[in-house]
Amino acid sequence: MSVKSLPLTDELHEYLVAHGAPPDEVVRELVEETRAALPAEAQMQVAPEQAALLTFLTRLLGARQAVEVGTFTGLSSLAIARGLADGGRLTCFDISEEYTSVARRYWARAGVDDRIELRIGPAADGLHDLPHERYLDFAFIDADKVGYPVYWSELVPRMRPGGLIAVDNVLRGGRVLAPQDESDRAIAAFNDEVLADVRVDLVMLPVADGLTLARVR
Repeated sequence: MSVKSLPLTDELHEYLVAHGAPPDEVVRELVEETRAALPAEAQMQVAPEQAALLTFLTRLLGARQAVEVGTFTGLSSLAIARGLADGGRLTCFDISEEYTSVARRYWARAGVDDRIELRIGPAADGLHDLPHERYLDFAFIDADKVGYPVYWSELVPRMRPGGLIAVDNVLRGGRVLAPQDESDRAIAAFNDEVLADVRVDLVMLPVADGLTLARVR
């Protein structure tokens, strides 16, 4: 029995992915295209096991109303959309037409494009314009790190009781222990803010670059 999470070698990571809802052809090709076309930015794509977890959580919640902040080339949104209940809708916020043009193609290939609404523009403004009621079942935050507190403040009041917010990159490659830049410092401060938020119950998991799951009370 281990007292902490195992470090993952490349071989163990491959085993983990293969034994937990392994990527299908659409996901594999999206990952490959992103790496080939955008090598400098490809690290912004969620890990394959993280995508599988997003589908699992969305399906477990029976989510019908979901929001994503930060879409990139669409792997996380594809995963969330696949987990939505019948008639469910995912609203995505991103600022890049270039990156999300890739996402649109793969949403269509996966047959989930009719479940997704993409809004191009600053996410803070877009979130502020959402209905001011507790209607969201699931939200995923994975955008500019300095903006996390604003996204959090807009989303929490809109989550239904029992709704779930997933927040990516909360470990910053371990640099939350010794922040090196503005984004590191922003995430370290954000993590403290979330920990003190009495409106949620939370757990921080060592998935990919760190994933916080917060259940709204």
